[in-house]
Amino acid sequence: MLGRPTPQRSEVLHAFMRCEDLVSAQTLHAALVAGGARVGLSTVYRTLTALAATGRADVVRDSNGERLFRYRPDSHHRHYLVCRRCGLSLPLESDAVETWADQIAKTTGFADVQHTVELTGICAACHATA
Repeated sequence: MLGRPTPQRSEVLHAFMRCEDLVSAQTLHAALVAGGARVGLSTVYRTLTALAATGRADVVRDSNGERLFRYRPDSHHRHYLVCRRCGLSLPLESDAVETWADQIAKTTGFADVQHTVELTGICAACHATA
């Protein structure tokens, strides 16, 4: 749940939904403020964290450990390949990972198994300029 609906949370959600790539709370907050929104950084953090907890956002960590978020329009969990230099993120076909995680849960008897798979590298554009 996102908690009590407020105009600020609504602004955060709509701005987040328009982001095409992974975004940090700080970057999203800066964009909101630059656009004239009156919303606090803590509201952005809480909203993104709540979206992730309810399955409406994917979360990865960058090379500095900062959490980056991407809006998830449906309940389908996604995995990404993220460039360590520029932050470009590409969604990946990950049915094999999902099948593997489901099989592990079945064979171990665990319930509510969650997983995180993070793939990073250097994209072609960044590699060409190195």
